[in-house]
Amino acid sequence: MQPLNDRVLIKRDDQQDKTESGLYLPSASQEKPNSGVVVKVGYGRRAPKTGKLIPMTVKEGDKVLFSKYGGQEIELYGETYLVLREDEIFAVVGSINDIS
Repeated sequence: MQPLNDRVLIKRDDQQDKTESGLYLPSASQEKPNSGVVVKVGYGRRAPKTGKLIPMTVKEGDKVLFSKYGGQEIELYGETYLVLREDEIFAVVGSINDIS
């Protein structure tokens, strides 16, 4: 799958199904994480006046923070992903290769 324009395909971080005290939570009561890893990026967006291509600032493998309620969830090959616009991303935490 290739996102179009300034859209980004993100795999959310794994949710914890257990509290710190060891209690298991049903999936319906868990909050969705607002961080994840960029899987694919679009080619960028066009400047409204000039039509010039503005390249994406995020890249595949970046760990990012985004709004809890932003984007559109999709299911692809049995996995759940989030598609959102680049401007809905708050911050790049780092590349997945940089995180230990």
